[in-house]
Amino acid sequence: MQKLLNLLLIISCSATLFAQGLTVSGNVYDADTNSPLPGASVVVKGSNTGTTTDFDGNFTLQNLNADDLLVISFIGYEAFEVIANSAIPVSVALQSSSSNLDEIVVIGYGTTTKKEVTGAVSVIGAESIEKLNPTRVEQALQGQVSGVNITSGSGSPGSGLNIRIRGISTNGDNNPLILVDGNVIVDLSVLNPNDIESINVIKDATAGIYGVRGANGVILITTKSGRKNTALSLELDTYFGIQTTSRFMDLMPASQYALYTNELAGYTAVGSILYDTDWQKKVFEFAPIASANISASGGTENSSYAGSVSYLYQDGIVGLDKSNYNRLTARGNYQLDITDDLSFNSSLIYTHSLKNNLPEGGIGSVLYSAINMDPTIPVYNANDFNAVSNPSSFTYVNSVSAFEIINPLAQIYNTHNTTLVDKFSANVGFDYKLFDNIKLSTKLQLNHANVLYDVFQPIVNFGRNKSANRTKNRVTDHGDTYDDYTWDNFISYENIFADKHILKVLLGTSMFRTKGYFYGFQGDELVNGLNDVGSATIANLVEENVLPRFNADDISKGYNEFDSRLVSAFARLQYNYDNKYLLSGVIRRDGSSNFSPENKYGIFPSGSFGWNISEEDFFSSSFINSLKFRASYGVIGSDKIQSFVYLSVLDGEAVYSDNSEVTEEDLLRGVAEGQLSNPSVVWEKQKTANVGLDFSLFDSKVNISLDAYERETEDLLVTPQASGLLGIAAPGSAPPTVNAGTVSNKGVEVSFAYNDNLTEDLTFNVGFNVSTIENEVLFVASENGFEQGGDWGVGLGVIPSRMEAGYPIGYFYGYQTNGIYQNQSEIDALDALAFDADGKEIEYHKGAKVGDLKFVDMDGNGFISDEDKTYLGDPIPDFTMGFNLGFNYKDFDFSTSAYASIGNDMVRDYERQAAGVNKGTYVYDRWRGEGTSVTVPRASDGSSINYMNFSDFFVEDASYLRIQNVQVGYTASKGLTSRLGMESLRMYVSVNNLFTFTNYYGFDPSASGGSPIGAGIDKGYYPVSRSFQFGFNITL
Repeated sequence: MQKLLNLLLIISCSATLFAQGLTVSGNVYDADTNSPLPGASVVVKGSNTGTTTDFDGNFTLQNLNADDLLVISFIGYEAFEVIANSAIPVSVALQSSSSNLDEIVVIGYGTTTKKEVTGAVSVIGAESIEKLNPTRVEQALQGQVSGVNITSGSGSPGSGLNIRIRGISTNGDNNPLILVDGNVIVDLSVLNPNDIESINVIKDATAGIYGVRGANGVILITTKSGRKNTALSLELDTYFGIQTTSRFMDLMPASQYALYTNELAGYTAVGSILYDTDWQKKVFEFAPIASANISASGGTENSSYAGSVSYLYQDGIVGLDKSNYNRLTARGNYQLDITDDLSFNSSLIYTHSLKNNLPEGGIGSVLYSAINMDPTIPVYNANDFNAVSNPSSFTYVNSVSAFEIINPLAQIYNTHNTTLVDKFSANVGFDYKLFDNIKLSTKLQLNHANVLYDVFQPIVNFGRNKSANRTKNRVTDHGDTYDDYTWDNFISYENIFADKHILKVLLGTSMFRTKGYFYGFQGDELVNGLNDVGSATIANLVEENVLPRFNADDISKGYNEFDSRLVSAFARLQYNYDNKYLLSGVIRRDGSSNFSPENKYGIFPSGSFGWNISEEDFFSSSFINSLKFRASYGVIGSDKIQSFVYLSVLDGEAVYSDNSEVTEEDLLRGVAEGQLSNPSVVWEKQKTANVGLDFSLFDSKVNISLDAYERETEDLLVTPQASGLLGIAAPGSAPPTVNAGTVSNKGVEVSFAYNDNLTEDLTFNVGFNVSTIENEVLFVASENGFEQGGDWGVGLGVIPSRMEAGYPIGYFYGYQTNGIYQNQSEIDALDALAFDADGKEIEYHKGAKVGDLKFVDMDGNGFISDEDKTYLGDPIPDFTMGFNLGFNYKDFDFSTSAYASIGNDMVRDYERQAAGVNKGTYVYDRWRGEGTSVTVPRASDGSSINYMNFSDFFVEDASYLRIQNVQVGYTASKGLTSRLGMESLRMYVSVNNLFTFTNYYGFDPSASGGSPIGAGIDKGYYPVSRSFQFGFNITL
């Protein structure tokens, strides 16, 4: 019996010892694609024992008990649990998570899940972008992300857009940092929207991980990549369509124009009118657009790859091929696991684009002329039957006195202006797994662009005394070269303790350099009387007339180049306790060459906190699936000023005299200090606070996010007005750059999304977001207490926009009106009560006549003066809204999106105030006698007080609602695609910019210049086009 007991004891001990020394290995992979999942977490539940999978998805754990429970998880996938001894080796196929909480979110230098995010981050996926079918990436952001506003300086093909995240924070550069696969991109026209996998927008202090370049927010774009262990897949995406203008102005026809013109001249009768030319319809045309994109992706056991080639062709709705844009884009990325611990990744984007340009967006532009043209004259001379093919047959515009108003068709014909861009963007990087929890990374990114500008201005006569007339032709051949380099190095640590404590640490350095070089020649007069664009080269110019873009003196002063550098070190710590409490802290030290050695370094901290309330034991709800509170605060610097403002540079001009000179030639001419230096200038500092709440309801069918933010920018970098005693009026001189202002932005953002499978065949989704914006200048330290910018009218010297404490930045400043003078007795009564400061009788409003606007005496001193000018509105919207709706029924799908901007004002400055110009139909309501109008003044050629002064008569509410996209698609059945040898086939029709609801009179209420002070002044912006498209997507 004793022997038997001893034997059982030995067996039991042996089994226990064996179980405690168990070694478990395995592989983790994607259940849908069978590709390995590197970096997946494998943890013994209830302990701090764990590891992560290698680049092939493999893992090994030693010294386990047979009954240990392994928890295997990965971002974007459902967690999986398995007993250690259930199977050796362990093979785990993770399923993609259906919960939006596991949605992958790209953050600074890494990724996380939506559940773990502590900052204000919005995500747009590839599917949303495809439904919008944009020609430019920026268009995919409008209305899709709360707090992001997109405006266009022009709707012409290839033109850039202005992106503003949470308002305007500075009077300088407000552009966000844009990274494509980690590489800095300034111009998004180089990127094909079809290549994008996701767009992540960081809006709060968590952007501080990117330092000074992230002061205006960060947009992280990830392009599509291949997957390991997948066969080669080919996709073809193509569409073609027709564009037309989305809007016409209501201008007077020839009959009403004649009445108005005669009334202005004192006549009542109108003679016979031979022509009634609608110049808008002559200028705007139906224009083609087409795009094709071929992409490939796949992977082997140790590598993955993806690439694409795309081509876009787009004619302009004004001028067709004279404002054409075509773009060729080639993209590729490649990842390779060199060893179990070492991986390589790379990407390359090449873009070749050619843009033909017309004069636009200002005085002398094609649309400016079309708006103001006399409708009683024809496009071509009446007796020329070959008018279209004969450039000399265009009619002259002598009936319009304004020197810059010319026949717009003649202007299009005689414009030869092209911009050619070749750009390379590349990055290469290595990741090395030093230990199980420590990884080293290095990444080198570079951009190179060469931009060529070719302009030919032929000999041409547009009419009597027109400013665009040329008696000598001119050739311009200029070029710009831009290069920038970024080298990032990181060390990251990640570990899990006791199954509840997750710690992540990131240490890194970043070095950035950007430089540019400008060159070229220009000259007048082609040899041998040549006057055609085919002969327009520098070599064909009269040699002595050729001048370099920069002379030797300019080159010696460095006008032909720039070079700026930034070096940074940063650290981030992230802590997650049991998926309940989330902490993140960042500190970054930036050093910029734009500041003096004493001020070149700045330290900028930020932190964020998240609380998943729904994970608490006390939380219980039958309909709230998740609830999270977020908060963040940080300080971010900005160095966006020109280089070397802290140094005195001898790039000004000077004349020296010893009083012995007899003639002007005896004076000694030399150089002097240019812009006054300021060695004390320091970083702008932006203090950003954000609180947010995220929750999902009803089995995660409803998802809502709420955010409230406040962003205050101090020590604004401005170049203010200064006293002439400083010598700033001298040639080449300028006031110094100083820290002299504070701007505040406050707002609330709400996002709502509902997704549901209503039946087996019907899915439905709807989304809505709204953002409020309250912008206020808190302080301006200039000599007169304000900064001003923009211009209004022609030759009037009126500066309509201001930056002043107590008002939004760039507000409109002018006279407020209150009706029309109906009779002379009204004017006489006001004159009788008007006295100057010395008690002398004066006119209430000098120059006012019956039928003119009444200006309001704001200061109450009894007469109208400059002191009566006041706030008239501003171009910043009070709130913006986005709306998205879609459903799928069997093989059909429908989607639509809309965007609204409410409370933004615009200045009507596209009307030339001169004799003979046309006007909008609103002048039908003009004053023609007592009691006939209280809103529109009498007919005037521009010499009255109505048009010599800037007032609220020219400021309009530019609020609008735009139906951005409507798309209907059909996806072929699997049976059909199999017979056709395809994986999938989808066909669709879509309309972009279907309709814009607005009371604004101009072409485009969404247009605006990029300058914070001077935005919203409309000189005839090129409108966005409405396009009708048909396309299809094929996967092979």
